[in-house]
Amino acid sequence: MNNIKKYSGMIVILNLILLLVYFNHSIFKKEKILTEGQLVLLRLAPVDPRSLMQGDYMQLRYAIADGIRPDSVGRRGYCVLRVLPDHTTQRVRFQSSKEPLAQDEQLLSYTSPNNWTIDLGAESYFFQEGQAEKYEKAIYGALMVDEGGNSLLVGLYDESLRKIE
Repeated sequence: MNNIKKYSGMIVILNLILLLVYFNHSIFKKEKILTEGQLVLLRLAPVDPRSLMQGDYMQLRYAIADGIRPDSVGRRGYCVLRVLPDHTTQRVRFQSSKEPLAQDEQLLSYTSPNNWTIDLGAESYFFQEGQAEKYEKAIYGALMVDEGGNSLLVGLYDESLRKIE
């Protein structure tokens, strides 16, 4: 019985260490995307911006996924984008792997959790209560995207391509 108590304490400590390593690795990956990623602006498609249970937030849907049925592109893969000089984007195609990729194209990974939606990264943007009117002007979601297609939402932009703050 003493051996079980002795090992259970060690197992708890080992699990805590592993959890800390995992969280630190996750933070490191996000910081790397922020510093080394490419800014892309994805046109937003309109959705309901309010949630009574979670406070004020904007549910995001991206126009580049409009008209795409998840069963035609697979459960996960990459949306290939062409990034224009002003950082806005055009959808080129969906593909299941990172290759082929032309020099002027950018990968954006996606998942399809069900048969009717495609998730392209951050699907919601939380903001302070009472700020909804300011964010109603959002036309673009701004993401930093790395070479592997991993993304991080960094803000919302208006039609003049200015960050809403």
